[in-house]
Amino acid sequence: MSKTLRLFDALFGRIFSEANQKLIERFTLWLSLLGFVIHLLLIYSKKFELFHFLLESQLLDDPISAIYTPFSIILIYEIYLLIVYLPRSFTTAVSKQFEIISLILIRRIFGDIPKVDLDVNWLEESANRQLIYDLTGVLLLYFLIYLFNHYQKKLPKMPVDDRLKRFVSSKKAISLVLLPVLIFTSIYSAFNWLSTLFGAPQDTTVILPDINAVFYNEFFTILILADVFILLLSFQYTERYSQLVRNTGFVICTILIRLSFGTTGLANVLLIVSSVLFGLTILRIYNAIETKR
Repeated sequence: MSKTLRLFDALFGRIFSEANQKLIERFTLWLSLLGFVIHLLLIYSKKFELFHFLLESQLLDDPISAIYTPFSIILIYEIYLLIVYLPRSFTTAVSKQFEIISLILIRRIFGDIPKVDLDVNWLEESANRQLIYDLTGVLLLYFLIYLFNHYQKKLPKMPVDDRLKRFVSSKKAISLVLLPVLIFTSIYSAFNWLSTLFGAPQDTTVILPDINAVFYNEFFTILILADVFILLLSFQYTERYSQLVRNTGFVICTILIRLSFGTTGLANVLLIVSSVLFGLTILRIYNAIETKR
C-alpha cells in the first residue's frame, strides 16, 4: 500500500474516531433538544402575538410541527454517519441512504399534520392525500429496508487482500473530502434560507421555499458524484460482473432518491419506494449469484 493511502487511513482514523463520533452524537442530542424548545417558543410566541412575524409558515401554527426541528438536526447527524460508513461497503452506505430518506419522509409527516383539514371530504383535500401517501410510504420503506438489511447480512464474506485494502483506503479519501463538503453545504443552505427569511423588506410577508428540499437537493447531487467515483474506482479493484452490476444498481438508487426531491405528491413517494425496491432486487440477485459460486 502506498504512503498516500496509509496517510488517508491515518487521517480517517483520527477524524472519525469513536471518541469523536460519541462527541458529535452528544452534541446532536443537546442541539436537538434546544432546537425543539426554540421551535416551541416560536410557535407559542406567534399564537399569543408576542411579536410580529414576517414569515408565513405552517410550521409555526401547531405544536406538533416543533418535532420537525429536532428531526432535521438528527438527519444531519445521519448524513455524517453515512460518510463514516461509506468506506465499509457499497451495500452498507446504500442502506444508510435508504434510512436517511425514510427519516426525511417521517419528518415531512410532522409538517403534513397541521395542514390536514378534517372538515372536508378526506380525499378531496390535497394535504390530506399527501399525509396518506407519506404514511403509506413510510410503512413500505420500513419493511423494504428491513428486508434489505436482512439480505445484506447473508452476503458472503470477502477475503481481505491488498487489493481490497487499497479500495477501502481510496473510499476513506472520498469520505475525508465529503466531510468538509457536508459542512459547507449545510452552512450555505442554512444561510440562503435565513437570508430569504430575514432579508425581505419589513412591510412584506415572506413565503419561504420548500424546507423539505433545503440542503438535500445539493447533498444528494454531490453524493451521486461520490458514488460514481467509487464505482469507477471499483473497476480497478474487481473484475467480477456481479459486483459491477450491483454497484451500478446502487448508484441508480441514489439517482432515484435525488430525482424524488424534484417531485411532489404521489410521484415523490413512488420514486423513493422504487429506489429501495430496486436496490433490494439488485441485492437479491447478487446474493443468488454469489451463493452459487
